[in-house]
Amino acid sequence: MEGLAEARKRLAQAQRVAVLTGAGISKPSGIPTFRDAEGLWKNFNPLDYATPEAYARDPERVWAWYAWRIQKVREAKPNPAHHALAELERRVLARGGSFLLVTQNVDGLHARAGSQNLVELHGNLLRARCEACGKRFPLPEAFTPPPLCPACGQRARPDVVWFGELLPEGAWEKAEKAFAEADFALVVGTSAEVEPAASLGRIAFASGAYLVEVNPEPTPLTPLAHLSLRTGAVEGMEALLAGWS
Repeated sequence: MEGLAEARKRLAQAQRVAVLTGAGISKPSGIPTFRDAEGLWKNFNPLDYATPEAYARDPERVWAWYAWRIQKVREAKPNPAHHALAELERRVLARGGSFLLVTQNVDGLHARAGSQNLVELHGNLLRARCEACGKRFPLPEAFTPPPLCPACGQRARPDVVWFGELLPEGAWEKAEKAFAEADFALVVGTSAEVEPAASLGRIAFASGAYLVEVNPEPTPLTPLAHLSLRTGAVEGMEALLAGWS
């Protein structure tokens, strides 16, 4: 396994950079992950809140839970790892390279930190989607759930991908292409267990990319990674970008 200095060198030279982030990058912002001891599903059964069937059974209950999550997200702020990725994007683009950030998170913190070339694979908590006409629209700061569509007046649902649902149209194709073409791939704060996002690192590796992961615990991607920084997202991004220009 090559060291941190080599990873910095490769990143400084890379022309096609692809990044995947998971819940671990938002944990320092106060947003719980899903699976750890204090995770989001510790006190909630995902089958009761995050499936189409749960919504069909009791949309008011599901919306009440999402309204609570939305409030938590609005109170959170992007942390240094979010800002580091936004700065990395600016530097790669400034030298004529390409950059895509793919996130499994629905908290919108990457966009708030300034990331531009962004694919939100699982949607965004701060949006709703009309059940009738399909229109997506941002949720206001204060709203009474369930919100109504501003176009047709029908009930809207959270604009997130629930268990058993397809990803947003075109999102996977864009992500897959970026990782297949990348010469440097970075995977931050994800267990690399949730498909199809978990396969992006493998796609990049198989295509010849230099692969770096940042995660406190080993993942299925660890045996493939040229460098695994066994630390949190903030500390890992600081180490990777230290002295880089």
